Formats: sequence, structure tokens, C-alpha cells
Amino acid sequence: MTTQLTADRRPACAVDPRPVYARATEQAAALIAAVRPEQLTGPTPCAEFDVRTLLSHVLGGTLRIAVVGEGGDGLAVHPFVDGVADDAWPRAYAEVRARVLAAWEPDERLTALVRVPWGEVPGHAGLSGYVMELVAHTWDLNEALGRPVELADDLAEFALAAAHRALPDPERDADTPFAAAREVAEGADACARLAAWLGRAPLAPATDA
Repeated sequence: MTTQLTADRRPACAVDPRPVYARATEQAAALIAAVRPEQLTGPTPCAEFDVRTLLSHVLGGTLRIAVVGEGGDGLAVHPFVDGVADDAWPRAYAEVRARVLAAWEPDERLTALVRVPWGEVPGHAGLSGYVMELVAHTWDLNEALGRPVELADDLAEFALAAAHRALPDPERDADTPFAAAREVAEGADACARLAAWLGRAPLAPATDA
């Protein structure tokens, strides 16, 4: 039996997203470290991305929100990073991860208005949106690699709440960077529900424990 997800229209919560984002970057870093060079050309749930392109986008998105946290124009940052050697992705991500966490340390960044791709919002809302993006792309990468990591359910719950606020309509037009929401099995975990709300379908079968 399946059920169609419905949008969460509750107002944005006042939870500080910085510890959540920091944990999301830790989860992503562990998975990026698991990528083998021969996997870089493999498919991902994002049909237009292979693993290498997905990694490039994760780094580009992280650099973009780092610049936002530093008070710069994140929209001027290309959301992909080029020129990373096949064996250098973990190191490259570690560098941009350190930069983004430092950029968001000041408390005033949470209340300052920032420009992100979906509009001008308070910093806490902007960073919450990037929790959604990072957790979603970490799910993409985990699928592409055959699910070597058990992803944190609470991070997916936070990301799903952010996704419902940012994308309240399950139907999406061609200008939206996410496909229409998919149906999901009743009782599915938060990672599966997040993926379904963002229009993603599982790519690889689960590996044996």
C-alpha cells in the first residue's frame, strides 16, 4: 500500500540549523571518503549527474552557502566545482566544509537577510534549505554507491521539514530543480520520504547487513 505525501505547511521552526548542518556535512564527508575512483562515472538518482558531477555539485553548493555565510553573494558562485583530481574529493570537501562551518559561526548570521536561489530569507532559513540540499544529495550518493552507509534519520526529518516549507506543492514545473513528489510506501523511513518528496526514486538495492 502506498500513500501520497502531503506538504507540511507549518511555519519555520526556530531551531538553530547550524549543529544540524554540521552533522550533515560530517555524514557527507564520510560518504565522500568512501567513493572509489572507478565509481566516479557511475549513475546516480539524478539522471543528469554521474557520481563525479554529483560530487562537483555538492562542493559547489557548499561553497555557495559558505559565501552566503561570509556575507557575500552566493548566487555569483557557480554551483559546481571543476578541476578536482579523482583522488582529491575528500580533501576538497574537507576544505570547503571547514570554510562553511566557520562562516556560519557568528550568531548574527542567523537573523541577517541572505540571498539564496529561492529568494531573500533570514539566515536560519537559508541554511536550513542547504541542510535539505546536502542531505538529499548525500542520499543520492549513498544510492549511487550501493548504500554503504546508514544515513541518519533525524537529519532526514529536519531536511524533509525544510523541503515541505520550500516546496509545499507536490507538483513541480520545469523551472523547479526538483521533480514532482513520488508516492512512498506507508511506514517508510525519513530518508525514503525525503527522497520521494524531492521526486527521487531508489537506484540500488540495499546491501546485506
